[in-house]
Amino acid sequence: MELDMDKMKILVVDDESRMRKLVHDFLARNNYDVIEAANGEEALDIFYEDKDIALIILDVMMPKMDGWEVCAEIRRNSKVPIIMLTAKGEERDELQGFELGVDEYISKPFSPKILTARVDAIIRRVYSKDAGEIIEIGGIEMDKSAHVVKIDGQKIDLSFKEFELLEYFIDNKGIALSREKILNNVWNYDYFGDARTIDTHVKKLRKKMGEKGEYIKTIWGMGYKFEV
Repeated sequence: MELDMDKMKILVVDDESRMRKLVHDFLARNNYDVIEAANGEEALDIFYEDKDIALIILDVMMPKMDGWEVCAEIRRNSKVPIIMLTAKGEERDELQGFELGVDEYISKPFSPKILTARVDAIIRRVYSKDAGEIIEIGGIEMDKSAHVVKIDGQKIDLSFKEFELLEYFIDNKGIALSREKILNNVWNYDYFGDARTIDTHVKKLRKKMGEKGEYIKTIWGMGYKFEV
């Protein structure tokens, strides 16, 4: 998808109009084109009509159709980045969300500045053209700018977070990495969930990598190490 980095379109979905306005105002100040939806059904209608949406900010708790249902529906058709807004203490739900392919979590109440910084980071990472670098290692080919991974020449379908996790492993090959270190580097902020987040992602990543998944070694009681 060719997108203009100047005016990225962001869909904000929340049933509280005050929350939508707060997020809208902050993002608009950062030169984003913000579209609002008051519930999940409206969000899906907008998403299917507008092919230029670059990122979705989605509240979990909504009437009619909650954030998980909206996320699952969107993931059937698209890999657009999704940031979930969750109430404190919904870690169990967060694991469910990572299974669905959520890219990022922000707990309410949050600082709009932090939300804007997360949006900036994801947009830059996913859509910038200058990340150009192709890495080849042990039958894995990773094209950073195109966000494509091939194993023995066959393209595999990774979510943004799975791609980043594999990239981090490859960049740190041969080094034992604690779960905490992986969380802070791949999730880019001090994520307060638990280590199962990483384990869930590693499990999915290994499965998608087939035999090459064995390159990701478990270090019991600590974390993981990537070794060819």
